[in-house]
Amino acid sequence: MNLPTPQDLNERREELGLTQSELADRAGVSQPLIARIEGDDVDPRLSTLRGIVEALDEAEGGVVRAADVMHEGIVSVSPDDAVSEAVELMNSEAYSQLAVLDGGVPVGSISYSDVNQAGGESGEVGQFPVSAVMSESFPGVAPDATVEELQSLLEHYKAIVVTDGGEAVGIVTEADLAGVLS
Repeated sequence: MNLPTPQDLNERREELGLTQSELADRAGVSQPLIARIEGDDVDPRLSTLRGIVEALDEAEGGVVRAADVMHEGIVSVSPDDAVSEAVELMNSEAYSQLAVLDGGVPVGSISYSDVNQAGGESGEVGQFPVSAVMSESFPGVAPDATVEELQSLLEHYKAIVVTDGGEAVGIVTEADLAGVLS
């Protein structure tokens, strides 16, 4: 993120037709703080500055959130489902991994790799419960997580579960972000 100067913030706020009070409300800070930042009287914390820039981006319509790119229908299995059922679902949906949800709450993930490491679908592993071979859950984010946050997580994980109040409401993959960023 390029750090804007106090004058940049002031000009952008005025271009958007926002008062200092309106920007303060959107950013969750006080109006006097906005005035002091714009007057170059205070050096704000990075988190405060990020909140102000995000509020300006949102006012401009430039912030894409997890809720904007997620798939609401999560193809998932339960920890009690048989591994063979998970493999069948991955095959039929053409996915290489699935979220494991217990009553709507993410508890793990399962992939072909997990099944192969457990001994493959042949033999008894297909009858094992998913919980016996699953891996850790995909990371969770709130619906208002930014694209930057999603990109950062997708550098390390194959998917991200969007949660609201602890329950999964959507899922985001690299393909979802590619559609937004192209």
